[in-house]
Amino acid sequence: MHDLYAESAIRDAVVERWGTEVAPDGAIDRKAVAARAFADPAERAWLEGLLWPRVGNAITRWHGEQERRQPPPRAIVAEVPLLFEAGMDPVFDATIAVIVSEDVRRKRADERAMRAAGEREARQLTPAAKAARADHVVHNNGSVEELEAALAEVLVKLRV
Repeated sequence: MHDLYAESAIRDAVVERWGTEVAPDGAIDRKAVAARAFADPAERAWLEGLLWPRVGNAITRWHGEQERRQPPPRAIVAEVPLLFEAGMDPVFDATIAVIVSEDVRRKRADERAMRAAGEREARQLTPAAKAARADHVVHNNGSVEELEAALAEVLVKLRV
């Protein structure tokens, strides 16, 4: 999704909506966009309406490219942060919810100086709701290596 902000049509629409301060040097400042979008549900809905169809198209296009590779990959994995919220889950053969405990999530958000974290969370399903909807659940409270191992276990279960 971050690549979409480099497209001139997206950049132009965002600048027209929120002004040049969201693209100071011509490139979208994602933090400035987040501050605007997550401050007002109507603004967030506008941004989602602009981006989500393009995200879906980009995933579909990328998936087709992967399937045409020779030899084709054993698995094609796409990270979609708002998969269930956007209603894109039926597109996939299997879904994995990567969830984290509340204390670890807060710590990681603080380390990244993530602004508008509360507003972002309000838009997302709870981890429990995501886990209930997903085909597989992976807990991400540890290291990157532990996450990779847990995801590899899911691939084994999927027989890929």
